[in-house]
Amino acid sequence: MNHHTMSAAERRSVASLATLYAFRMLGLFMLLPVLSLYAGEYSHSTPMLVGLALGIYGLGQAALQVPLGMLSDRIGRKPVIIAGLLLFAAGGIVAASADNIVMVIFGRLLQGTGAIASTLTALLADLTREQHRTKAMAAIGGSIGVSFAVAMVLGPLVASEVGVSGLFLLTSILAVIGVVITIWLVPTPNTGGIDADSQSLSGLLSRCLRDSDLMRLNLGIFSLHAVLMAIFVAVPGLLEDQGLARSDHWKMYLPVMLLAFIGMVPLIIVAEKYNRMKQIFLSAITAMVVVLSAAIFFAQDYWYLLLMVTIFFVAFNLLEASLPSLVSKTVYPGGKGTAMGVYSTFQFFGAFCGGALGGGVFGRWGVSGLFVGAAILAAVWLFVAWGMTVPPKSENLVLYWQFGAWDAVTLRQEILSLPGTFDMTVLESEQLAYLRVSADFDTATLPDGVRLGS
Repeated sequence: MNHHTMSAAERRSVASLATLYAFRMLGLFMLLPVLSLYAGEYSHSTPMLVGLALGIYGLGQAALQVPLGMLSDRIGRKPVIIAGLLLFAAGGIVAASADNIVMVIFGRLLQGTGAIASTLTALLADLTREQHRTKAMAAIGGSIGVSFAVAMVLGPLVASEVGVSGLFLLTSILAVIGVVITIWLVPTPNTGGIDADSQSLSGLLSRCLRDSDLMRLNLGIFSLHAVLMAIFVAVPGLLEDQGLARSDHWKMYLPVMLLAFIGMVPLIIVAEKYNRMKQIFLSAITAMVVVLSAAIFFAQDYWYLLLMVTIFFVAFNLLEASLPSLVSKTVYPGGKGTAMGVYSTFQFFGAFCGGALGGGVFGRWGVSGLFVGAAILAAVWLFVAWGMTVPPKSENLVLYWQFGAWDAVTLRQEILSLPGTFDMTVLESEQLAYLRVSADFDTATLPDGVRLGS
């Protein structure tokens, strides 16, 4: 097998999972630009409850990401993914039939219990080799980005035709299509071939939470999605206040999403090609702080609002694409599944807090108060991220040895003394170790009795 190119099976796996991600995220994102506009049609609606309805799906996602990821290690990825999609579909049906905001909140919470992001990531790791994992994750990230852009345009269009209830039903239909994709298109990994590095091993959880570099990234994704949810409590209403009809909101979002994508691509290329990731990353957060701060005073101006949303989404897309890549590069060997589960938990908890607190702040202090809170949170993130370190390019190797040939301490000392080694996680009871090495590491230098996994 050629190790430098993806096999046909890997290409099929990535394509089918990218499609599944796109359908699932499309269902989530389409409600973002419209829910706050139509929430006034429900009885008992208040700004705080509208914000709660917008973000509460994140509470279910945050609570269940790691448990469902660990469950998928035991019973398999596909059963967990299918159950999660069906729960999401059921939540959409509940919300579609609601006539009061409380039932909408319950439906959104039920949607959130379909917490399959970490399981999908683990399945991707099961179906692709380590050397192609970055490319596979990039394809998934691209599909999510496209679905987000399409949702921002499609959401207002669909809602203007069938209402927000029809939009909820459409999210359920998309979830059912996701089940079909999972069953018929996504390959099933061989049990013996599952990559243990993708598993959410509970013994590695505390190490993940103690890692300051990982926690910086976790706080980052929390802040990014909290700010996103908070400002979309107000932005759709601001557009309507400027005289833009609900059915025409897509005319603003379409050029914004196109410009945001075009603006992000060269920044990503510069960051990767010229090793400027930290500078570009911090610049994106700074841009977010600046536009949110200016919005405190100028959000009522249509052209400023258009400029703010465009710059915000250039920064958002850049940070959203960079963060999971940085987590993958930063995490200790063997901890990828655990780290991504924790990362997803912070992401969705951020969405919940942003929606709930954003709605409360908006109801009490109005638009200016909302942007003050969002700018402060972004500024705190910038302060924390300032000390980040970008890890060097590396690869992960899986090592095995005969029972009794090595003990964990001696093996670790021996291998980490070799040139080009960075970090190592030893699971002695499994006769298994994960080793992070530089790209030019010579595997011939491994000690006798230690063999390289495939």
